Amino acid sequence: MRDGTILVIDTATTRCVVALASGTGETFAVASWDAGYRHGETLLPAIERLLADEGVDRAALTGIVAGTGPGAFTGLRVGIATAKGSAHGLGCPLVGVSTAESLLAAATRSGPAGRPVLLLPAGPSDRIVIRPGSRGVLLVGGHDPELAPGEWLVAVDLDGRAPVDAVGRGEIARERLAAELAVLGVPRLGAATPDSMADLVPDYVTLPRGVLAEQGEVAWSRDPR
Repeated sequence: MRDGTILVIDTATTRCVVALASGTGETFAVASWDAGYRHGETLLPAIERLLADEGVDRAALTGIVAGTGPGAFTGLRVGIATAKGSAHGLGCPLVGVSTAESLLAAATRSGPAGRPVLLLPAGPSDRIVIRPGSRGVLLVGGHDPELAPGEWLVAVDLDGRAPVDAVGRGEIARERLAAELAVLGVPRLGAATPDSMADLVPDYVTLPRGVLAEQGEVAWSRDPR
């Protein structure tokens, strides 16, 4: 059994990721699978399998790192709720880390020189484009972003809807997602700066139908279905 183990969870994309990391932020076990929109059915059993395979008792977990998106409503709400419920039940700290920031960090390690630009789906036709250190910008109609000199595209969950090389970079970045979440999140756990349950909220690419925005206005998804 390992003590001082951190659980890492990310459900922001169609591929779920769970991992175990040491107190120094080094991942030692990772599981990922294509969940589609079945995150709620697959996440908890996968966590239990990973813990059992590594001989880690749930009570030995000393912190949880959760990816906060941007991502789709279905997956993110499952992942964040699972992370919060687990942290509350175990009495351990929880931090949220941007999935986009982690993917960009992973892409930087494996990509060419220059600056990566992340492209994510926002419904069936729109896109969210995210640059390092910036919030996402909605692109309407499925257009790829204009790239400045030295920038290169990383596309996630856009197979057949983005340039092939960008999709390939996205797959490589996703392979390192758990490791980057741990690198960014574990030091915050060790520095005793966890997030409060109320402050840790998902970063949805679009608000679901009928959800009230902070201004009191109803914001509708652009998804026509």
